[in-house]
Amino acid sequence: MTSGNTPPVRHGRRPVPLLEPYATVLADYAAALGHSSLAESSRAKYVSRVRGYLAWVGEAASCGLLEGDPLADPAAAAWAMRDYRHHLKNDHRAPATIDNALAAVDDFHARRGLNATQVRRERAWRRTTPKALGEHRIRRYLSQVETASRRDKVIALLPYLAGLRIGEVVALDLADVRLSVGKGQVRVRGRGRDRVVDLHPTLRRALQDWLDERSAWSGAGTGALLLNVRGGRLTDRAARDIITDLGRAAGLGEEPGESFGPHILRHTFGAQLVRAGADLVLVAELMGHERLDTTRQYVVPTAADRATALDALITDL
Repeated sequence: MTSGNTPPVRHGRRPVPLLEPYATVLADYAAALGHSSLAESSRAKYVSRVRGYLAWVGEAASCGLLEGDPLADPAAAAWAMRDYRHHLKNDHRAPATIDNALAAVDDFHARRGLNATQVRRERAWRRTTPKALGEHRIRRYLSQVETASRRDKVIALLPYLAGLRIGEVVALDLADVRLSVGKGQVRVRGRGRDRVVDLHPTLRRALQDWLDERSAWSGAGTGALLLNVRGGRLTDRAARDIITDLGRAAGLGEEPGESFGPHILRHTFGAQLVRAGADLVLVAELMGHERLDTTRQYVVPTAADRATALDALITDL
């Protein structure tokens, strides 16, 4: 299909009945979303938006406007997505509505393994990524963490190596941690719905060390994973102070305009995964993002990225 070609029939805002194979494809997508970390309301919106896209694809196919199968071929999917954007613009949809629809189609493509080319959005993306630590600073932080107690080491590593929010860290119970030889997982009760995060080997070892020591603490018979000196559950404020104190000892957050805290470590987790080539849908699920667009913030190139790209140009001058 050539970009700009759209099916001639308009359906307004009314749901269009889906014919096979599109109804089955939508049902499979809805089932896949049921296992994601997206909130129930977000899952319903994504299914509705993908339904609209599949209805449009079915209509385009019946009009002979498709080149290739956008449900199976990445190139055809990329072209179909561009034309769907034109269709939504011609249908006078609001920019936010168009962008939300495209985000859902991105997720749909990713779950089918298509990884279609991302289409330009109607609204300008944020020009800066969430603040994250560079390699030098994260190494300074980790060196300082090595000097911490077993409990504090777990607190310090959970946001960075598992992407947890500080509230999720202190909400962990013993029953949420599963450790075995060479494996480990934590069940996180986050915003929207629970998620399960696999543990990095360094974090798994730190958790095992803390569990070995925890049995001798006051309050060891309670369910909370992280205890204070009185045997109660560690508070959000106390955990946050532990992390910021470690950062301060490592010289972080001291320069003008520089901040440091648990949220910076969580952003560093997400940024490193995206830069390593991890799928956005996977990163969204690991971080408990309800919307894929939240995760897409980490894709925005930095000044260093732009400089590296220019350095790759071949010149003989």
